[in-house]
Amino acid sequence: MFESLGSRFEGILRRVRGKGRLSEQDVEEFLKELRVAMLDADVHLSAVRFFRDRVRERAVGAEVSGALNPGQQVVKIVLEELTVLLGGDTYHLFFAPKPPTVLLLAGLQGSGKTTTAAKLARLLKAQGRNPLLVGADLQRPAALEQLRTLGGQIDVPVFSEPSDPVEVVRASLAEARRLGRDVVICDTAGRLAIDDDLMTEVAEVSAVLEPDHTFLVVDAMTGQDAVNVARAFHARLELDAVVLTKLDGDARGGAALSIRQVVGRPIAFVATGEGLNEFEVFHPGRLASRILGMGDVETLIEKAEETFEQEKAEAAAARLLEGTFTLGDFLDQLKALRKMGPISNLMGMVPGMTQQMKGLDTGVDERRIDRIEGIINSMTPSERADPEMIDGSRRSRIAAGSGTQPGEINQLVRQFREMRKMMKQMGRGPGRKSGKGRNQRKGGKRPGGRTTDRGPVLVDKKKGLSLPGLDDLPSGLGVPKGGLSLD
Repeated sequence: MFESLGSRFEGILRRVRGKGRLSEQDVEEFLKELRVAMLDADVHLSAVRFFRDRVRERAVGAEVSGALNPGQQVVKIVLEELTVLLGGDTYHLFFAPKPPTVLLLAGLQGSGKTTTAAKLARLLKAQGRNPLLVGADLQRPAALEQLRTLGGQIDVPVFSEPSDPVEVVRASLAEARRLGRDVVICDTAGRLAIDDDLMTEVAEVSAVLEPDHTFLVVDAMTGQDAVNVARAFHARLELDAVVLTKLDGDARGGAALSIRQVVGRPIAFVATGEGLNEFEVFHPGRLASRILGMGDVETLIEKAEETFEQEKAEAAAARLLEGTFTLGDFLDQLKALRKMGPISNLMGMVPGMTQQMKGLDTGVDERRIDRIEGIINSMTPSERADPEMIDGSRRSRIAAGSGTQPGEINQLVRQFREMRKMMKQMGRGPGRKSGKGRNQRKGGKRPGGRTTDRGPVLVDKKKGLSLPGLDDLPSGLGVPKGGLSLD
């Protein structure tokens, strides 16, 4: 979503970074450029002024004039003030001492409330909570059916009744206690636009539920309209925070940069895609870093740690370094990587990668991996374990099953063989006959306490994430030299 704004910011700050000294006129010039870039991104004028004034106050003072590198100091100031504009601190969800904790979701029709309810339930369930989804949207046809379908996908019960929203939410509290559910997530009705009927209904539901957290679900694609919607709901509901959906879209990002300053309420969660797993806690500092092209390695590491199972990853790492890693293992790693989200999202978390990806069709990378998976899925278990047994007739069968050409199978097998040989040599190390490689040692920790090695997928706070094997994908499949490594 922030590609255009990020590109503008990077270009402006790149020129500032190289200056040995900054005059007040230099500061005013780059502030003017930042202001134009933010207004073009549909950021609310009051938010732009707030940001500009805070940066100016710090950039023309002793904080910069006395710095050894004024340009770098200004970049630091912009990063910090952008973080403040986005909310500063991460929103923390507290839980009621006497269950259930009640979460109320409000918003206009089409903002994604129902899907957000299920995504939030999935996130809380992963944290050890026992949520109950409540369908209080009795206006939109099939809303309840959609909620039940999503609840079934994450194995979370859904409660509703064919009465009226107020009675539904009143009964839901008793149902949650009966089932031993410690969190109630209520999906309310919306309208295409704000009207008295909508506000009255949501206010009545809120009065009965007495929610611990009231979240407004806002479509980030609506730009400054999202800010106006947030203002109207906050006037009636006393919002606690905002959930931004469709953050993976191609809108300019003005809503995310405006809501905290204009409405006075933070962004708590963001939906980064359509999948139920593409939903995360909003970290202002991390997004500010991504906008400025500095990446978001911390989120990348967290996604890797959530996705790759420790024991399986360590076992696969051992096989990789011993030279017994199979195409079946490689397929498992590809699938795990894709669970982390779209490749384009992952690459955007790698420092400096935003500029390198400019103009590239990231959808092509997803299709390339589809072809790799198709080839391996068309092999028998014995062929995955021992690709050397794949002869001409087997190649033809695999190619027909995967919709590729026999030559592509040859290239994949050859590159995989070379990668496995290389990793086996790395595992032995210079002068070693056997034993664990550097990346396979157990107990190795880096600052923050996380294990350095997560198996074939390696995560490092400075380098990011890499998947040995993706670096060596066959060029015949359209993978650029250097593969899809994220390090």
